Formats: sequence, structure tokens, C-alpha cells
Amino acid sequence: MKKENSDSTGSTKMLPLLAIETSEKLCGVSILLNETEYYSAKIFLPHSHSEKLFELIEMLRDNSSIKLNEIKSIAVSSGPGSFTGLRIGMAAAKGISAGLNIPIIPVPTFEALAFQISKILPEEQRFLIANKANRDEAYLARFHVKNNSYIFEEELKILPINAITINDKELLFGNISLDAKQIFSPEPEFIGFWAIEFGENKLVRDFDFLEPNYIKDFIVKEVKK
Repeated sequence: MKKENSDSTGSTKMLPLLAIETSEKLCGVSILLNETEYYSAKIFLPHSHSEKLFELIEMLRDNSSIKLNEIKSIAVSSGPGSFTGLRIGMAAAKGISAGLNIPIIPVPTFEALAFQISKILPEEQRFLIANKANRDEAYLARFHVKNNSYIFEEELKILPINAITINDKELLFGNISLDAKQIFSPEPEFIGFWAIEFGENKLVRDFDFLEPNYIKDFIVKEVKK
């Protein structure tokens, strides 16, 4: 677990905020106490989300300076990404929100990741994020850095992996290629930072029908006998 400072600014009415990231192999949670102080705990272990998510939340609860009942909102990575991971994260967010009677902020996963990446790239740098949706297809979005944040160059879509092109002025992030920079899911604190920066008008209190943004329909494959 680590405690760090950030330069993020935004509304404080959502703080303290619990952030959850389970869209890919990383399982992580953060508690943002205010706009400069946060605690994070994370584990990089495939297929561990259902087992480890609440362990990480309990770790933060025991080691941070606030109690869970002081949290005012929950930001949760809403996809696209792993069907199973997204469902686990959303179910956890709903359960905690219902128990504490606080709102959820669904955070677009690729935008939170673009927000994180924009902090380490120079102004106007173009980049794309491409993560596998299955063996042959990928989720893709293009951005450029503007004022220490991100601007869409091309909206999120799903494409055949062999149809993705990269020009010499772009940087590639994601898991579609060994040539890509292997950053393919946001750190949990950036789920929280995105929510503070952009989520003030996206609070959801009636979340019975709130679902992750899968983009691609989930198809259960039959096991051949």
C-alpha cells in the first residue's frame, strides 16, 4: 500500500472518495481523502479480483485516516475491459454504495487511462490505447495531450487487430503488441482523479440499472464434450 500526493484539483463534495479498478489484470483500490492526499493498494494477479478486492478495501480502511462510513462517493472503472473484472468491480461498488447510501461515479476506463498517460507525455503528443477484446479484435481510442490532460482524436471503438494502423507520430499503449508500451489499465487513483476532475455531474444514485460499458456483447461459449 502507498500514500502519495497529487496535484489534482476539482470539487470536494465527492470527497473522501473510494476508487475501484478491476477492468484488466490489475485489481486496485484507492481512497482519496482530498485533492492532494490519497492511499492506494493494488495487486497484479490474474483472476484474483473476486478474492482480493475486498481484502484491499479492508487494508485501506485499516491503514488510512478515515473510516468507510466517512466516504461520500465511489468511483468505479466502467469499461471497456474484462467482462468478469468489470462485473466484480461494479457489483462491489453497488453493494458499498447501497450500504452507505452514497452515489457512484462510473468512470470510462480508457479516459481514465488517457488522463494518466497525459501526465507523463509532452504537450500535443498523440497516442492511442489498444487493448484486446478477444483474440482477433481490440478496443481502440486515439488521443493527444492538451494542457496536462487529454483530447480525443478518435472515439472509442472496436476493430480487428490487423486493421489497426499507427503513424510515426503516435505512441501505442495497450496489450495488443509487444511493441506497445505495456500500460493497459489505469491505476486506481486515476479512476479517482478522473472522477474529481470530470465526474461532478455524473453522480448516479439510482444505480439498479447501472452496468459496465462492455461495447461488445458478452457471449457464453459452450464447452464441447
